[in-house]
Amino acid sequence: MKKIPRKKTSKAKILIVDDHPVVRKGLAYLIDKEPDLRVCGECAEGGGLLSHVARLKPDAIVLDLFLKDSSGISLLKDLRKAFPKLPVLVLSMQDESIYTERVLRAGGRGYVSKDDMLENVVGALRQILQGNVYAGEAVKNKLLKNISSAATSTDESILSRLGDRELEVFQLLGQGHSTRRIAERWGRSIKTVETYRAHLKRKLNLADSSELVHRAIQWMQKREKS
Repeated sequence: MKKIPRKKTSKAKILIVDDHPVVRKGLAYLIDKEPDLRVCGECAEGGGLLSHVARLKPDAIVLDLFLKDSSGISLLKDLRKAFPKLPVLVLSMQDESIYTERVLRAGGRGYVSKDDMLENVVGALRQILQGNVYAGEAVKNKLLKNISSAATSTDESILSRLGDRELEVFQLLGQGHSTRRIAERWGRSIKTVETYRAHLKRKLNLADSSELVHRAIQWMQKREKS
């Protein structure tokens, strides 16, 4: 009797984009041991990502929100334009209650904190591969809180009204980056960054640049303690 070969179940291909080698290797280990997932490639930079995606044809991407050479939000928008059906899971150390909504607006399908990576990244990948959106408990709780009570004029509600680039500048200032360093990171002019700083001062009702930097540092310290 002629044997009929078993049909092999294809694994979903995952592309990892993160500038930390240890994180990439850890993610690859988690993903490759799953029966339905496999890593098809790794990238350390955002530059050239679109060409990597076109060549590797992944089924999903795991993307770090803050790469050394690129903004994850900007990359998400570029990916949505070039590959509108490709699901992207964002991975970051930043507060998910602040960034998840921005990630979803930019075209991401989910957000996982690196603190919860071991527990949630595989399940989150399966969710977005099925066409669903993944959000952690902190985000769900925030949404429920917003529904049940009106927003107050706290720092968080003010920051939620900032643009993506404005919030990134605010965070980088809080981390000690100078205007010149931010401009170099973006590959843009110092004048462009100064324009974002001016917007921040106006929206946050701050008198001068030193007050802006002080507020940004305070905000970052508060986030790190929480």
